[in-house]
Amino acid sequence: MPAIKDLVTKDRVRIVSTTLLSDDWYVLKKTAFDFLRGDGTWQRQSRETYDRGNGATILLINRAARTVVLTRQFRLPAFINGHDGMLIEAAAGLLDNASPEERIRAEAEEETGYRLSNVRKVFEAYMSPGSVTEKLYFFIGDCDASKRIGAGGGVAAEGEDIEVIEMPLANALQAVTRGEIVDAKTIMLLQYAALHENIG
Repeated sequence: MPAIKDLVTKDRVRIVSTTLLSDDWYVLKKTAFDFLRGDGTWQRQSRETYDRGNGATILLINRAARTVVLTRQFRLPAFINGHDGMLIEAAAGLLDNASPEERIRAEAEEETGYRLSNVRKVFEAYMSPGSVTEKLYFFIGDCDASKRIGAGGGVAAEGEDIEVIEMPLANALQAVTRGEIVDAKTIMLLQYAALHENIG
């Protein structure tokens, strides 16, 4: 038998049972499984996973103005955890069976009113792998005033009431340092832009 560290993960995990706990907004399941530990013993574990599908996010860059376009909207979980709930974020949305680039172009247009050019994927990441199945696809895209075809604001029927914010990249990075931007996906994209996009 190969060393345990050399086994593929599927050979170290045996699903015992899966229980559906909720299927309302998204899907919450409880899974019992046996895991082959590094010392060769099997251990029974139980975890809950929240499945909301995969998503995409994008940082809009106005290169002529040397600014980034962000949004501000109310987020109940952050409010419950002590924030005022009004989070500054990069545009984002769930894929809903579309390709990541197709979905994020549409989402950015809905949220900000900008039709984008030069959209490119920069990386992908699991945002909370201890409990949430979601993988996010991260994009950068260019925008300017000539490509703004609407006011943005999101879809009211979906409860969205989104403010569009444009600021220099340096100001956005300072807002991270001051604790005014606390959304992880947005911080990741801003730091990527600071390192790779030469708009500071």
